[in-house]
Amino acid sequence: MTTPTETPAGWYDDGSGRQRWWDGQQWGNFAGEAENRTPVATLDPASTEPRTKKKLNVLALVSAIVAAIGFIFACIPGALIVGWILLPIAFVLSIVSLFLKGDKKWLGIVGLIVSIIGTIVGVVVFLGVIANAANDAFGGGDTTVSQPVESEQTEEEAAEQPAEEAPAQAAQGSRDNPAPVGTEISNSEWSVVVTSVNPDGNAVVSEANQFNEPAPAGSHYVIVDYTVTYKGSDSSYAAEVMLDLVTSTGNVVNSYDALVVLGNGMGLDELYTGASASGSQAFLVADGETFLVRVQPGILADEAFIQP
Repeated sequence: MTTPTETPAGWYDDGSGRQRWWDGQQWGNFAGEAENRTPVATLDPASTEPRTKKKLNVLALVSAIVAAIGFIFACIPGALIVGWILLPIAFVLSIVSLFLKGDKKWLGIVGLIVSIIGTIVGVVVFLGVIANAANDAFGGGDTTVSQPVESEQTEEEAAEQPAEEAPAQAAQGSRDNPAPVGTEISNSEWSVVVTSVNPDGNAVVSEANQFNEPAPAGSHYVIVDYTVTYKGSDSSYAAEVMLDLVTSTGNVVNSYDALVVLGNGMGLDELYTGASASGSQAFLVADGETFLVRVQPGILADEAFIQP
């Protein structure tokens, strides 16, 4: 066998008549030998590695937790603002988490639903807080009805009346059991006393102002005189006390249904604690209709009824 010296690597005849690989230093495989070599079976690295666990969608978990905390705070009136901060954050995080890879995406859906429901609950709680605040500001608490002293029954007379003769009546001042004229209707803000009711006030209206229109055919004016006393703190306006008539047919008659000017009409007096104002209002009522005077000692106060 001849061995080439200082010969670059390549395929050469090694003297046996066959081509053989010379790497520049020594002989290697014969030509075709490398092609026919049986490939060594190798394992796929992916098949030998253990299957990795799917990554947890952390953002979905966070959104669900934040939504739950926000929902709790949204139900507490005093901490409502905290819920309103957390719920929008949870909503955004849950939306983003649904587009990320990872396991347990259902937590993102839970966070989305809880954040929406929590926002609705927060709005309802907020409206309730506003309503209570308005009731405190304009309502003045529960309305009480105090009858005039002369109409009250003495303790001796009440004791002498047999129990079986005492009829079961609705609460004093209700529509079914109206209080008499002169009864004090009050709460923590206002005291109202209807002093008189004139069921035929056409002459009063015509004499009060020449521009007042006469009552249309089939109707007449009713004049209600009353006094209001402010009992709250600071000051307020007499116009907060609401008066109207409720007819026997259930219709409500307001004073602004008939725009007339009276000589002693109740004005927009500003009253401080303990101050009083007296005035009148005119109501246009259909002939033949009976009515009750409805009194509200404040815009949102409970109503009471007076029998003329």
